[in-house]
Amino acid sequence: MPKATVVVPVYNVERYLSKCVDSILAQTEPDFELLLVDDGSTDGSGALCDQLAQKDARIQVIHQENQGLGGARNTGIQAARGEWLLLVDSDDWIEPETLEKTLEAGLREEADLVMFGFRWVDEAGKTLRVFLEDTPRDHGVTLGEHPELLLTSPSAWCRLYRKELLQRTGLRFPPRVWYEDVYVTPKLLAAARQVVFLDYVGYDYLKREGSITKNQNAGRNREILDAFQNLLGYFRDQGLFDTYRQELCYLTLYHVYLTASTRVLLIDRRHPLLREFREYLETQFPDYRQCRYLPRLSRSHKLLLSLLEKRWYGLIALLFRLKDRLG
Repeated sequence: MPKATVVVPVYNVERYLSKCVDSILAQTEPDFELLLVDDGSTDGSGALCDQLAQKDARIQVIHQENQGLGGARNTGIQAARGEWLLLVDSDDWIEPETLEKTLEAGLREEADLVMFGFRWVDEAGKTLRVFLEDTPRDHGVTLGEHPELLLTSPSAWCRLYRKELLQRTGLRFPPRVWYEDVYVTPKLLAAARQVVFLDYVGYDYLKREGSITKNQNAGRNREILDAFQNLLGYFRDQGLFDTYRQELCYLTLYHVYLTASTRVLLIDRRHPLLREFREYLETQFPDYRQCRYLPRLSRSHKLLLSLLEKRWYGLIALLFRLKDRLG
């Protein structure tokens, strides 16, 4: 029985997959299995998975009909034999000590979740930004003690999971949707008995064309409303909404109003989603301007909030164009 299972959903990433797999096989912690879940790829990715499996006995391949990122992750979670789970996207890679450091911390602190930092990199390998959350580091904490943990990145790939947590909660990723991480990771934080955040940057996230942030289909951003309806509904059903109302308010403001609105207006400044996002925030949290976490916003995000409230979408688009030109 391996200590850990690394799950890599694979869909049409023939160009990137070998680098991802090589980074996993190079881990200083050798006791793991690697599940490559070929999610109905239409390029050579499926065949490449089988070729890679020939080079290391720790690699297993599962071929399935397309179910989207969430569905492929669920397949890997279901098949995993390890006590711990790491989810890695197939166009990204991890640092050599990621498994060793996270497993050590998880066992030492008897944690259900071990979280760590990550960096954005471009196609040329240049570091664009490093993310290390402003949270207690290297020792176990609970969400009740530190509710600001809910404000950390919801990304599924910057954390190690004790498999028992997923089994106990029954939480899984929704198939064939955008924003699948929002449906799951905040709920796991609420259910975790102990969480550790490492002062370690262990994941390299490739910013490439074709990602949600680059996608020109403005209408699909409506799916973030479905994700937040599900998330807020879960916290209400669990009797936790009032306890974490301030954190949920900030998450809604940041991800729905600021981030999703910006994605849409950069495609179409007259899109009706801009009104829907604003009304959703105002309906769920009419007092959002009193949220105690607003000071956490960067200067640029505070400016963006002010401009969105004034509906100066053209000026926002202009500022983003200037930012891109200046690098």
